[in-house]
Amino acid sequence: MPRRSSPSALVTLVLFLVVVIGVGGTIGVLTAPGAWYESLAKPPFNPPNWLFGPVWTLLYIFIAIAGWRMTLRAPRSAAMRWWVAQMLLNWVWTPVWFALHLLWPAFAIIIAMLAAIIGFIVTTWREDRTSAVLFLPYAAWVGFASLLNLSIAILN
Repeated sequence: MPRRSSPSALVTLVLFLVVVIGVGGTIGVLTAPGAWYESLAKPPFNPPNWLFGPVWTLLYIFIAIAGWRMTLRAPRSAAMRWWVAQMLLNWVWTPVWFALHLLWPAFAIIIAMLAAIIGFIVTTWREDRTSAVLFLPYAAWVGFASLLNLSIAILN
């Protein structure tokens, strides 16, 4: 495994951060909640809208670091396949929910995303505990978001 402090490893880290935060942020801006989302019936545990941006920014940083660490360790591993799967599902969920307004397909996507997140945690737990731990808050948030997605779909 290349040293994480080598110049090429640090460039790779920056690329992971730019891509994960950049793509996630761009999708978020392009599909920002609007009148449609405001008009939906929501459960009492729905968090305030201002919370989502900071939470996702922090989670995207953790996701990028975990992906970078696993790329340095084992770029063609099962863990990296789980990482790519959860990232693609993450990026697909937002437009399906906020742009297409497809509540039930979005729920299916978020459940698949949660499964991929858990798959990443399980496959990295022994070989790179730090990467696995970086995904624990993400799993918790997506678990909560899954419940929120389901609740909103049922209410609407």
